[in-house]
Amino acid sequence: MNHSTIKIDVLLDPNKVPEQISWTASDSTANMAQKAKAMCIAFWDGEDKTAMRIDLWTKDMMMDEMVDFYYQMLMTMADTFKRATQQQELSDDMKRFAKVFLEKFRSIQLKEQE
Repeated sequence: MNHSTIKIDVLLDPNKVPEQISWTASDSTANMAQKAKAMCIAFWDGEDKTAMRIDLWTKDMMMDEMVDFYYQMLMTMADTFKRATQQQELSDDMKRFAKVFLEKFRSIQLKEQE
């Protein structure tokens, strides 16, 4: 059985707000830590039937980047859900929601620029 380790380092300012996020993985081909402006990790506790989450983003994460990040996460979660459950229709529903989410944000941005 193989063993893999993922290490996440978060540099905090004096107010404990993330300034920098970097990560490495033992199975990665990258030989340097990878930088990130945001991260979302979820773990499923099968005993308590609850999701435990870690959501962090750095001070320099822009709002439009956050929207793109969430859009991409929603799309990939839909793909993962389909692979895990074979529920194509529900996966398609999730992707439709993700597209509406992105379109609504863009619409809001345009109104704010007027």
